[in-house]
Amino acid sequence: MPPLSESLIVIPLEKKVLLPSVVIKVTLRGRDATLLVRKHFKQQEYQRSSLHLACIPVKPPKPTSSPLSKKDNDSIPPQEAGASIVPAPRPAALTTKDQEEKLVPNQMVQSLFAYGCTGRIVRVQRLGTGAYGIFLEGLSRCKVVDYGLDETSGLVAAKVDYVSNVTEQQAREDMIEFITLARAFVNKMRDLQIPQSLVEQLAGLLDTQPVPIMADMLVSMIETTFEEKLSLLATEDVKERLTKASQWMTRQLHVLKISDEIHSAVEGNLTKKQREFYLKQQLEAIRKELNNNNGSGNNLNSASMAGRNNSSQQDVEEDDITQLNRRIAEAKLPNEALTVAQRELKRIQRLQPSSTEWAVTRNYLEVLADLPWSKHSKDILDIARAKKQLDHDHFGLSHVKKRIIEYLSVAKLKGDLKAPILCFVGPPGVGKTSLGRSIAMSLGRKFHRISLGGVRDEADMRGHRRTYVGAMPGLVIQGVRRCGVNNPVFLLDEVDKLVHSSHYGDPAAALLEILDPEQNNSFSDHYLNVPFDLSKIMFIATANSLDTIPAPLLDRMEVIQLHGYTFEEKLHIARTHLLPKQIQQHGLTIDKIHIDDQTLLWIAEQYTRESGVRTLERTIASVIRGKCVQLADLLEEGKENQYTPTVVLKDIPNMLGVPPFEKETIEREPLPGVATGLAYSSSGNGGILFIEASKMPGKGDLRLTGSLGDVIKESAHIALTWVKANAYALKIAPTIDTNIVEKFDIHLHLPNGSVKKDGPSAGVTLVTSLVSLFTGCVVPSTTAMTGEISLRGIVLPVGGIKEKVISAHRAGVRKIVLPERNRKDVDADVPEGIKSDIHFVYAKTIWDVLEATIAMTDKTIWRPMESHL
Repeated sequence: MPPLSESLIVIPLEKKVLLPSVVIKVTLRGRDATLLVRKHFKQQEYQRSSLHLACIPVKPPKPTSSPLSKKDNDSIPPQEAGASIVPAPRPAALTTKDQEEKLVPNQMVQSLFAYGCTGRIVRVQRLGTGAYGIFLEGLSRCKVVDYGLDETSGLVAAKVDYVSNVTEQQAREDMIEFITLARAFVNKMRDLQIPQSLVEQLAGLLDTQPVPIMADMLVSMIETTFEEKLSLLATEDVKERLTKASQWMTRQLHVLKISDEIHSAVEGNLTKKQREFYLKQQLEAIRKELNNNNGSGNNLNSASMAGRNNSSQQDVEEDDITQLNRRIAEAKLPNEALTVAQRELKRIQRLQPSSTEWAVTRNYLEVLADLPWSKHSKDILDIARAKKQLDHDHFGLSHVKKRIIEYLSVAKLKGDLKAPILCFVGPPGVGKTSLGRSIAMSLGRKFHRISLGGVRDEADMRGHRRTYVGAMPGLVIQGVRRCGVNNPVFLLDEVDKLVHSSHYGDPAAALLEILDPEQNNSFSDHYLNVPFDLSKIMFIATANSLDTIPAPLLDRMEVIQLHGYTFEEKLHIARTHLLPKQIQQHGLTIDKIHIDDQTLLWIAEQYTRESGVRTLERTIASVIRGKCVQLADLLEEGKENQYTPTVVLKDIPNMLGVPPFEKETIEREPLPGVATGLAYSSSGNGGILFIEASKMPGKGDLRLTGSLGDVIKESAHIALTWVKANAYALKIAPTIDTNIVEKFDIHLHLPNGSVKKDGPSAGVTLVTSLVSLFTGCVVPSTTAMTGEISLRGIVLPVGGIKEKVISAHRAGVRKIVLPERNRKDVDADVPEGIKSDIHFVYAKTIWDVLEATIAMTDKTIWRPMESHL
């Protein structure tokens, strides 16, 4: 071994002690660690020698009670009892980040132990960026004399004096006794389940290594505390060192002997029927042995007795299995679930905690114990409070609020009622999700939302079977467990966006049982494999369209349509909800922002074109941010008094830019062949639809463009057929036998060709456009129409009346022609404010439509004589 240096780089050891001939691993990080590793490899390459270090333990911070005996405390030199007498280096002041990069920060030097062990680096393992695993082998005890800095690397170094085993000759008898004790310890290890090769290697070291070295090695192997290892490290006298090692070895042998006796006593008392109580009997045997040894003299030191007292206190507490058993009993499981839980409890007691099956069973029992089998929240059946809560959270939506009040009223009279399964259908941004949260608050129940958008695996709804790795319950059971009660309000968000019929199964089919009031009282999750009652849960589903929801699933839900907001409703929502919310989120007060109703309405009309209010909220937030910029600039200039909180109409384009929308129909010039229809999209939005007709020389062909579907193409053919059949009555053809398209081709186009269009409601608009083309008369740009036609000219009803009327009002339409059979929809759904702004005309036949739309001075010449035969 090369001679050891007197000044060595310091490696601090936290909660570790390196003894001679012992190898330990430490993890080092930071800039200093990189410098140390580079210095080690450089010395190995050029000097062919190992880098020697001073491995010094860090003293524990103010121990409340020392586990060392008084004798051991007396043997530690004075440096350990009080403040360190070794002067610390005084480097320049460093930042916190620099301190983290150092191996020995400034504040750690005062906590270093007065004794250490010189060691050499055996192996370096890279753990990541700036992190290393260093394997250190202890060489010799040393005592710190002074601290300084290494000249080449700048790392903290220690000047040490070496502790030699000069007193070894005086401890011959103690060495013989220790060897005998060590051989007894090795023989005891043979009886344990320890690899035979390791035992033989340890027995060989007893014959070849010096006794002081073996004492250090065996103390590192047996159960000793950090303070005991510090005491051994600081003991210079070999005889005293062997005495301590013998004492701790005797203690370890005694513990092993007691463990064997306990095991034998428990095994002797077990029968086949009592094996499931093995752990409890072993616990009782340990307590009995500890009680018998209390107060009796033995070779255990005070540290062992302190550890035994702490162990006795821990034994009084419930073990994990007993606590799990108590939780299952408190959960009040149904009989079927209780039988399964008891069977799994007996099974887990026979498993080893280290096995994977034990962990799987433990997780399953915890899920059973956490589920609220009988725990529920009490409904607040206060109808007046519920009305106030719903009105406060949402404006309008009277039909939804009416349904919730009906449920509360019946529940209050009957005392018990199955919760309804509702489905809110409407365009985005109309408040479907927030309405579910308001319902939960009005009922006094807990609320949980499950997002079903993109869910494609049936196991997400029903759970995974426990045979799979990482199995867990389905989304519904997880939500019930998280809520802690069995009657929360569940919001199944975006139920129309489930993935159907994939090779993972159909999650929509799994919802059939969950949302069936007659079946969900015994819902069986694949993970639980026992029935769970979901009938007390109030399920609320949300969707933008009913087209993608399977019919059996739709049949289980009570569908409530949520229509788009009118401009007046948006104005009220912006005034009462959106504006105060955004002012608060931007850190302002109400007196700092003022927007009048005219400006808010103009923002809604010119910058938004939606059914909900999300874009309107973002637009209002942009306006408020603009005022925040003005206020911040004036504050920096000290001109806060010049700030004006009022937002006027002329300021809006500077804040939001050019308005992207305008009144479409008012700006269009009326032309022959152009008519305005009303459309309804699958997302629940309404809109206006322009139809343009043109004729050219040809052979009577009909061309259709604009991304049209099959239904609207059929409507176009029906419209042309009706016009050709009634051309003479319309004064388009000179005789009844004239073919008006014999020498012409007809082209019908619906602008905005990137959007697919389909449906029968454009029939009357197509007829009006063709009649306008052939007669040369125009349709006013403020007139719109919708309705399906038959081949005989009958106007048939269509859907989406409220959305169509609202969108027409938003676009500036002031006259709307509707089928007569849709009159009831206008009376029931269209707001009164819109009714007063729009003139409605109800048509039974296409002749009524033409009279109301075509701008002609004498329209009586069109209508044919009616037959009363």
